[in-house]
Amino acid sequence: MKSIKHQIFYFPESKTCLKSLCELKCDTSIDSSYFYGLARLCQYIQRLIIVNVNTNVNYGIVKLIEVQMNLKYFEWEDVFEDNFEFNYSRVDPYKEVLLALEKKADILNHLKFYFLYVDHTLQRVLPKLHKLKTLIINDFGRSSDDQLKMLIYNDLETLIIDCILLNAASIIIKNSGGRLKKILLEPYDFSLHDESFTKDSLFFIRKIYENCPSIEYLSLAFSPSKEHFTEFEKLLKICQNLKSILLTIFNIEEIETNEKVIENGEELLKVLIRSTPINLREIRFSDDFIFSLEALEEFFGKWRGRPLTILTTDSIYEGEHYTKLIDKYKNDGVIKDFRCEPFIDVIYGL
Repeated sequence: MKSIKHQIFYFPESKTCLKSLCELKCDTSIDSSYFYGLARLCQYIQRLIIVNVNTNVNYGIVKLIEVQMNLKYFEWEDVFEDNFEFNYSRVDPYKEVLLALEKKADILNHLKFYFLYVDHTLQRVLPKLHKLKTLIINDFGRSSDDQLKMLIYNDLETLIIDCILLNAASIIIKNSGGRLKKILLEPYDFSLHDESFTKDSLFFIRKIYENCPSIEYLSLAFSPSKEHFTEFEKLLKICQNLKSILLTIFNIEEIETNEKVIENGEELLKVLIRSTPINLREIRFSDDFIFSLEALEEFFGKWRGRPLTILTTDSIYEGEHYTKLIDKYKNDGVIKDFRCEPFIDVIYGL
């Protein structure tokens, strides 16, 4: 529902029809009275998706959430005009919704939240949602270690966060129940040139192979040190269910020469040749990866897994010599696909 004026809950037979409603997608432009009416009849919605188009609290939506007895999936997305500026002095549009969700902690399994700014209420409510299997949010904000240790999700299978520190992610993963299958993160440690990135990225790799034996989809960002490559290889050997991986290598300590970047690429390919899980079928490379023709041909020649799809952000591989090499191994069945994509598609398409 986007814009609706007919109060359908007054229609004949509306009670019979609407009491079994199990999925609803709507936006916050609809008058609160409409949702109060629905709340009287629709109390078994399992999947509720809210598109937020303004900063006013829609108390009808809050009421609709409060009366639900079987809410499994909740999604909220802010959608504003490009020139919109958030007025922080106004009433918090998220607080009442989050507090209503807190009351559903024993039944809510999937939470997806894309908001315009980080809400402090979220930090309070997240530890209460102990039954989550899916946690997807666009910005985790900054929390103390003590706050992070309260996030215990024994059933968590999917963790997707656009903005989070690696240390914070490591603590959440450590406290998960070992069921994680999908971890896609965009850590901002390296974008902020955080000095702890080298140490925290090493710790993060270890938390993955220690706590995520069933991982299938994974994003990794780490420094190109010998120790990091060693730990990454250990992860590949342990996490045998891995199907797709997104890799970012970033040296926070120094600006690397082109030769050094190529050397890092060669080391990475050697690790992949030696230890790639048999189920791996897709590798995504983001920034700072350059593979020489010789190294890439050796990698393709020794690849023993499934037909491989490779996505990269670097247009160098669209050159004549690289295209000829890639086509050769496509014809041999080694490569299923090799594409140069925009950065956002490589990062978020996993």
